[in-house]
Amino acid sequence: MPEPRPAQIKRPGFARLLAAQMLVLLIMVAIAAGTAGVAVAVSALLGALIGVVPNAYFAWRAFRYQGARHARDIVKSFYRAEAGKFGLTAALFTLVFIAVPPSNPAFFFGAYVATLATQWLGPWLLRRASYT
Repeated sequence: MPEPRPAQIKRPGFARLLAAQMLVLLIMVAIAAGTAGVAVAVSALLGALIGVVPNAYFAWRAFRYQGARHARDIVKSFYRAEAGKFGLTAALFTLVFIAVPPSNPAFFFGAYVATLATQWLGPWLLRRASYT
């Protein structure tokens, strides 16, 4: 008789959520380029990337551990991932405002908010099939 194995809970599929954010990024850049030109499209691109990059970092960092034995490591990784996401967001905003000031703040912040609003789709994008 085979030896019983502990249950494995799969990690959330963040690839779909990040892909949705990248789709929003492309849409915002296309709208900006079509309505106001390349300089405004770069502003929208930078704003959207400030929304996407820290979320990708969080997804990579937060879900490194699995299982009840790693409960403390899981909690620590969530706190560290959230702190890193916050720090990365602040650093990226600072970098953009110092190095490449946005030519159109409306598109810059609009693209940032649109990529963050995509997280509201998380419950649908991360949903798993029910086995009950």
